[in-house]
Amino acid sequence: MSASYTPRRHAQSTLVPVRGLRYHVLQWGEAAPAAAATPPLVLLHGWMDVAASFQFVVDALRGERRVLAPDWRGFGLTDQPHADSYWFPDYLGDLDALLDALVPEGRVDLAGHSMGGNVAMSYAGVRPARIRRLVNLEGFGMPKTRPEQAPKRLAQWLDELKQPLSLRPYPSLAAVAERLIANNPRLAPERAAWLAPHWAERRGDGLWHLRGDPAHKRINPQLYRVDEHLETWKLIAAPLLWLEGEQTDIARWWGTRYTKDEFHERLAVVPQVERCLLADCGHMLHHDQPAAVARHIEAFLDRA
Repeated sequence: MSASYTPRRHAQSTLVPVRGLRYHVLQWGEAAPAAAATPPLVLLHGWMDVAASFQFVVDALRGERRVLAPDWRGFGLTDQPHADSYWFPDYLGDLDALLDALVPEGRVDLAGHSMGGNVAMSYAGVRPARIRRLVNLEGFGMPKTRPEQAPKRLAQWLDELKQPLSLRPYPSLAAVAERLIANNPRLAPERAAWLAPHWAERRGDGLWHLRGDPAHKRINPQLYRVDEHLETWKLIAAPLLWLEGEQTDIARWWGTRYTKDEFHERLAVVPQVERCLLADCGHMLHHDQPAAVARHIEAFLDRA
């Protein structure tokens, strides 16, 4: 396996009780008084990712600030709820409880990638007084749906409940790192080698298993209702920084059902938006260009 990445800033690992689960949270830096000029930065990872994924961005931050990053329920070292499916409102409930526990007073700066970006957008709309500044790293949302799709979606969910689910294990950490690079060829080998033991764990069978609940793979029986999400986005009071990778091709996920132009039309409902396109990176922009991501986030957060 390639030589591993060496972090510049080391995180403290904490377990926090949240809604019946033990939530794993990484923290860089020390807690500051609620009245401090620099609020904590909370980072929310995406689907099939972990909090440690933000290490490269945290290392590239020039200033000293408290940074918090949780593993979502069913990912990383956070407990699995032993549920048949995962529900989007649970992420909002978990985030609300986490902030009450870790930052009980004052506002936070909130940033999320992909699924985490979608959660951050919704949370900033329903809890606007809690968010000072908001950063969305390619949380595009989902294609719009139609009510007549509901019966078929429910039937598919019922069928999937009857099927056992699993995630493929790997014979070594090197194989896990290779999988990470296969998912994102822009990921540097030394970063993949460092991420591998955060992404997977060795179990009694001697194989390395991904730290993710296979139930995440089940379809959500609830349709994505765009109009409801946009009503929430309209209530976002914090300035928003939208970061997008120049090489991201969302047609790989949704074909012609959802385009970047459609997303940018949705984004226009947010009162204050600053948009930035990052060169030479795709959807995993916090892996591809962590220094550029850190530079843009820091400049945005520190702006008067």
